[in-house]
Amino acid sequence: MHKFKIISIALGFVLLLIIGLMYFQPQPDEFNDIPSVKEVATIEHAYKPVPDFTQFTQVRDKKEAFFSYLKPVAEAQNDYIRNVRLYVQGLQAKQLAGEDFSRKQQAEFDWLLNEYRVDTSQSFDAIFTELFRKIDIIPVELVLVQTANESGWGTSRFATKGYNFFGLWCFREGCGFVPSRRPDGAAHEVAKFDDLSSAMYAYMRNLNSHPAYKDMRRIREKSRMNQKPITAHAMAEGLIRYSERGEEYIDELHHMMRINEELINP
Repeated sequence: MHKFKIISIALGFVLLLIIGLMYFQPQPDEFNDIPSVKEVATIEHAYKPVPDFTQFTQVRDKKEAFFSYLKPVAEAQNDYIRNVRLYVQGLQAKQLAGEDFSRKQQAEFDWLLNEYRVDTSQSFDAIFTELFRKIDIIPVELVLVQTANESGWGTSRFATKGYNFFGLWCFREGCGFVPSRRPDGAAHEVAKFDDLSSAMYAYMRNLNSHPAYKDMRRIREKSRMNQKPITAHAMAEGLIRYSERGEEYIDELHHMMRINEELINP
């Protein structure tokens, strides 16, 4: 009898322990934080000095080195964007179920609205529609030809000294490099970054949030709605305002995609 009583008491303690662990275990929502850019970009060379692409005497070797350097960081950033989309889907499901966001979720939601320049005067449905339109991947092929075009295949001083392969501007004094040909009275500088990861994040966020590229985002959204692949060729059509060269710039990107397809996707 005593043996059975001891066993019963022990089982009772185990049961209480299990219930306690279930009760106090953090809920899944607590783990759905938006990771920082540096947590996402675990590519080691993203934090090292930019390679000297002028050392290559063969054009093919130079292009292969360039794509090998940029491609993994672009892919890592797209993985981050996919994770954020999933997170937003979770928030949307919670909102549709009539559940309140936790304080952490609300703070992250507010951060996203600000980060992606979302009009908060809209209905919740419209806000989520705009978030999904803006928080989406940029095809790696498009990233690679744009970076090659904007940086002279990684040889510009903005790329080699500040990881700016993208021609991104900033508007705070001392935020970057003063262009040698900046017109009198202009205040912009060419942005400078501490590493390739943060530069890639800024570039993709710019494409995904700036009003100038809304046509690009509409093209991507239409592809998703029609269950078609999101392609670099189609999205490039929406970047006519990325360069003063307009249609000539788009034609150049398309040409670069064609001649470098084998190297981009070996």
